[in-house]
Amino acid sequence: MRLPDLEAWAIFAAVADHQSFSGAADAIGLSKATVSKAVSRLEQQLGQSLFHRTSRRLALTEAGKPLADHARRMVGEARAAEEAARDAASAPQGTVRVAAPMSFGVANVAPLVAEFLTRHPAVDIDLHLSDARVDIVAEGFDIALRIGELADSSLRGRRLCGIATHIVAAPAYLAAAGQPGHAAELSHHRMLRYANILGPWRFRGPDGQEVAVRPDGPLNANSGDALVPALVAGLGIAALPGFIVGPHLQSGALVAILPDWTPPPVSLHLLTPPSPLRPARVEALIAFFAERLRDPCAEALKTHAGQPAFAHG
Repeated sequence: MRLPDLEAWAIFAAVADHQSFSGAADAIGLSKATVSKAVSRLEQQLGQSLFHRTSRRLALTEAGKPLADHARRMVGEARAAEEAARDAASAPQGTVRVAAPMSFGVANVAPLVAEFLTRHPAVDIDLHLSDARVDIVAEGFDIALRIGELADSSLRGRRLCGIATHIVAAPAYLAAAGQPGHAAELSHHRMLRYANILGPWRFRGPDGQEVAVRPDGPLNANSGDALVPALVAGLGIAALPGFIVGPHLQSGALVAILPDWTPPPVSLHLLTPPSPLRPARVEALIAFFAERLRDPCAEALKTHAGQPAFAHG
């Protein structure tokens, strides 16, 4: 039985990541000729080209794209196995790359990162905050926290808790435009939209009735926090999580409406690459997040200023 050419696969992954033979050679400490020969050797073994090569550009072929993901997983699992062996005899150490949503990350993840680093001084955390969905495997993240529905994938995921969603507006807006008593009436109101939520707003009423409303209003933003000033200024109605609008509900700057109409369930999930092999530092941070991130979620489910939260999941 011929063993797989693991060195060639690892070199191929480096070239795919750097989109350059010379860049990959510099990163892994090999000569450009050695890198080029390894990729050519792999192409011959597979019987197909992995890259389109021109004098100015190097790009993965259609066949090479899925194989690059396989190569990255091979390299990741090999590194995890080596690190697991080392970690078995030592305290967690090294870097953990974490991706999290911007608003939730600033409010809830960043304080926990500081606490975790205090407990584990040999660990470094590379925290990436963005509401854009990252490719965990391709971008080299160890952990991703994600709010919302999960697409089918090979990633390993666990649900941490439900997230409360509130339909909110300023008292001044409701005084001027009237307070809707039925979800369908939202179509006659100005609605401020969170761009990462696609399609219509959907609600289920107390009698099981389902209503879909397509939001239309003066502001569309890819950050929930960016909608709050417009809400407080009385410019419309928005559907936002409790960790964003909670303080404004408590202060009375915003009020929750339509308490009998619930949006679809929303949850916080923790995702990791598909390999079950993880370094001790990653396992430690996963366990820490799983324990501690239930608290802010529980807080988000509480009633704010007498207004009921829409608790999901």
